[in-house]
Amino acid sequence: MIIYRYITREILLTMAAVSTTLLLIVMSGRFVKYLADAAAGKIAVDVLFSIMAFRLPGFLELVLPLGFFIAILLAFGRMHMDSEMVVLSACGMSQRQLLMVTLIPAVLMSIVLGALSLWVSPWGAAKTETLFAEQASRSEFTMLRAGHFQRLDGGRQVTYVESVSEGHTQLNNFFVAEIGKGWRSVSLAEKGSQVIHPEYGARYLLLHDGMRYQGLPGNADYRVTEFETLGQYLPPPAASESFSLEADGRDTLSLIAEDSLESQAALQWRLSMPLLVLVIAVMAVPLSRTSPRQGRYAKMLPAIVLYLLYVAALSTLRNSVEKGDFPATPGLWLAHIIFLLLAIWLFWGPGRLIAKLRRRP
Repeated sequence: MIIYRYITREILLTMAAVSTTLLLIVMSGRFVKYLADAAAGKIAVDVLFSIMAFRLPGFLELVLPLGFFIAILLAFGRMHMDSEMVVLSACGMSQRQLLMVTLIPAVLMSIVLGALSLWVSPWGAAKTETLFAEQASRSEFTMLRAGHFQRLDGGRQVTYVESVSEGHTQLNNFFVAEIGKGWRSVSLAEKGSQVIHPEYGARYLLLHDGMRYQGLPGNADYRVTEFETLGQYLPPPAASESFSLEADGRDTLSLIAEDSLESQAALQWRLSMPLLVLVIAVMAVPLSRTSPRQGRYAKMLPAIVLYLLYVAALSTLRNSVEKGDFPATPGLWLAHIIFLLLAIWLFWGPGRLIAKLRRRP
């Protein structure tokens, strides 16, 4: 039992460190993208952290299997390098017993990933879709921030406002530069407000007490207009990302009740996550075998490549099932069967083959 606890602790502690690193990398990349969308006026800044929080279960679903796989490789690789595996073998622990010990944290991770993929991640995806839908319904006026230059309308407008009144009803000292086909304009106004057309619901920005400059740089043919009130149409912003509620955002029970190819592919994908952990646990034990001369990371690269091929096969089969190019039965289970057989061969096959070759005269 002491050995079992020791091996389990080594795997879980290493997995925590690796998964945390991978999670920070994935989240920082996504956060930078959302931050750029906020700077461009596509989403409001105040929902950034809410979006990241709702996306967190999906990120965990992505990094935990890889983190667990790398953790087994690192933990067992170190034990091989320090001759701990030799000592365990001398004490009577077989490779089969080592696999049984490895499956203990693998089952725990499978339960965690099952909860994430079947319930928590779909809930987070649905919440994220709701946030993006709310952002799509907001006008660019409500996304203007005081003291910041912002790009709007796909980069064709750059705005700056010195201050915004409480309730976001009025802008003070407003600047907007616009780029069109064959023309440029710059407008300055002391105040700005938003009005909604009572019949069509279209939103307009009303600028008060300002100047408008129109023309091309370097061209003497330009026009200066002084105005008391100037109206400008506000197009609704496009959300930076959307999720299909027919798949990612649908709850698991509704997917089970439906017979569509998209629902079957999504359901198989969710069930694949906990099964993936068990298969890679079997695969990681033989791949972690190394000698002090080879080094701790000797088989790390081919092992990660094999893992990526596994995930790529699942993703390809999911897309094929959704499009009807591949039957839902066996569907994604085909990839699991192939890689499980490969894992079993890696665990048993090479050793027996070498033993047979050695017995030959």
